[in-house]
Amino acid sequence: MKSCNLVASAKPRGRALAVVTAAALASLTMAPSAFAQQPAPKAAAPKAAPKAAPKGAPAAPAPAAGAQQPPEQQQVQLIYAPWTKFCLKGQDANAKQVCFTGKDGRIESGQPVIAAVIIEPEGEPKKILRVTLPLGMQLVHGTRIIVDNNPPQQAPYVICFANGCMSDYEATPEMIEHMKKGQNLIVQAINSNGAPLTLPLPLAEFAKAYDGPPTDPKQFEETQKKLQEELQKRAEEQRKKLEAQAPAGGTPAAK
Repeated sequence: MKSCNLVASAKPRGRALAVVTAAALASLTMAPSAFAQQPAPKAAAPKAAPKAAPKGAPAAPAPAAGAQQPPEQQQVQLIYAPWTKFCLKGQDANAKQVCFTGKDGRIESGQPVIAAVIIEPEGEPKKILRVTLPLGMQLVHGTRIIVDNNPPQQAPYVICFANGCMSDYEATPEMIEHMKKGQNLIVQAINSNGAPLTLPLPLAEFAKAYDGPPTDPKQFEETQKKLQEELQKRAEEQRKKLEAQAPAGGTPAAK
């Protein structure tokens, strides 16, 4: 089974958009985990759906028929960044502005697990909702998204970068309105071991970020530095805590 671990090919226009998107995702999905402002609900396999998932949400895309039933996946505690809006413009004289409104969820080590971003090219009627999952997903199943109890949508992976594999959905006015009023955006996929993943992204701050002004890049950079220091402080505190819990004198030498 092929996994999402290579950079996929794309048409010239799609490749250009992907490069711009990757630059924005470098800020949105590669920021330090201390950037998160609230603890996440637990992400789990459909058999142990997270509390944040809407009641009665469909299960993740099923593995191929006849495949061995994977063991139930362990719950993962995610930490979320707030929804953040950026607007970027290329250096060309005729370059158009592209706005991104995105959010990510990651584990305490800082590794991104899930991200979503609305991409709005200036002057283009079509907007894109791009979801990003880590490398190692099974390509054949694609991804599925659900906003609360609205009908699910499914899409293939379109491209992979070092920060993950991406699926694109058309962000229709109806979808954006559902996200503004919704509680959770649920993203589902199948990992390389054949285990289903169900990952929630809370939507509480989406409407305010989407309708508000873009974040000042300089201000965001300063915030990131402070939060990176906070992350390092937390890591140091965790290290000291583990050392304090270790038996005095360490492991005794074998006789």
